[in-house]
Amino acid sequence: MNRRSLIAAAVLLPFARPALAAPEVLKFRDLYSRGRTLTPRAEGLAGREVTMVGYMAPPLKPEIDFFVLTKLPMSTCPFCETEAQWPDDIVLALTDHPVRPVRYTDLIRATGTFETGFETDPDTGFVSFVRLRDTRYEKL
Repeated sequence: MNRRSLIAAAVLLPFARPALAAPEVLKFRDLYSRGRTLTPRAEGLAGREVTMVGYMAPPLKPEIDFFVLTKLPMSTCPFCETEAQWPDDIVLALTDHPVRPVRYTDLIRATGTFETGFETDPDTGFVSFVRLRDTRYEKL
């Protein structure tokens, strides 16, 4: 590096923007240790942006602004079928726009702010314990 480059770097360095941190990867197996007890890793990620990979459960109805991210593909809406087994390892994914459903067998990557604690949606009555807020997603 020549002298001019060193001076420019020294002048610009204090004003350089820090690189945005990549979201943490959170796996379904990292959510719970026993029953409904969150793992220390999951607790530590609360309030941070995370990325999860899973499947989109069929939506309750068209044009809703949330979906359920599941570890395994589900061919029916668990709320619509009384006999369907609703899995314990689900994450509510809230978006700020209507969800574009993907085929239930297609893996997706969902990224959003990870939240924990029981919350009831006032519009749908859906109760969640873990959520991704402001979720963005893409088919893999």
